[in-house]
Amino acid sequence: MTDIPTAPTDRVYIVIPLFNDWEALGLLLDKMTKTVAPALRKRFHFLIVDDCSVTNYASLPTDTGYSLSIMRLWRNVGHQKAIALGLSYLADQPETHTTIVMDSDGEDQPEDIARLLEASAQKPGQIIFAHRTKRRESRLFRTFYLIYKSVFKLLTGKAITFGNFSVIPPNLLRKLAHVSDIWNNYPGGVIRSRLPYQSVPAERGARLAGTSKMNFVSLILHGLSAISVLMEATAVRILLFCVITAAVSTVVITVVILLRVTDQLIISQGAIYIVFSLFIVILQAFLISLLLVFIVLTYRTQSHFIPAKQYGDFVEQIEKVY
Repeated sequence: MTDIPTAPTDRVYIVIPLFNDWEALGLLLDKMTKTVAPALRKRFHFLIVDDCSVTNYASLPTDTGYSLSIMRLWRNVGHQKAIALGLSYLADQPETHTTIVMDSDGEDQPEDIARLLEASAQKPGQIIFAHRTKRRESRLFRTFYLIYKSVFKLLTGKAITFGNFSVIPPNLLRKLAHVSDIWNNYPGGVIRSRLPYQSVPAERGARLAGTSKMNFVSLILHGLSAISVLMEATAVRILLFCVITAAVSTVVITVVILLRVTDQLIISQGAIYIVFSLFIVILQAFLISLLLVFIVLTYRTQSHFIPAKQYGDFVEQIEKVY
């Protein structure tokens, strides 16, 4: 692997994960030349993380920034893991610099880069995310995305209103690359890491080319991966729910038995079914609680994948375009 070329100016690395979206990437780079000031573009060093695409680019703009390199992966690992690999590679360089994570499809708009960098300059010790104020997907997709955010908040106690589009200050890049949770979900990993972060409002753009690969199944898998990052908090909340459910069921059964003993209630067939049903609920709550305890204990004792230490196993080569 070859190191990314250096420049005398203050560098800004832009990590862009990509899978077969070369056309959209070309349009995104073209859009940057029109919307980003030349002085800022001269600081850009692009690292395109090619997630083992089955196609290759025909041509890419060569005047968008100072340099553009493509990290070729041995196998397809998915969007979030590709981000972790790109960040880990940059963290392994002799010097770290301000790093931006953005998607290749154009929904992360280049004109917002300056605003994110400005916010990062005002808060140099924090990761700055772009908070989505408006989405352009279908109404059905937005509905399910709202459900996902609500479920995430309910299960983890954390609000997630941002995606991958973010600025990472140099002093946090190596720390973030050693956070195992970014391997499953980058935003969730930042939340779990307890590294300081903030968000600024930014409108989501329209896809520049092709069709989105985020369908209903992908959204569910993405949501589950985000929730899994905060598994311990999720397990505690589910455990509390099971305990409360078992307690309420026990109270109801006790009341029914007391009323029957004092001859204030004639037990009907339906009441018997309810009592047995509540016994089953208590048993299920106990089994779920026991399972959650073992899962959390296993998770806390097993070793985890550290992107900064193992990223090289996935990288085929670093290809310099310009």
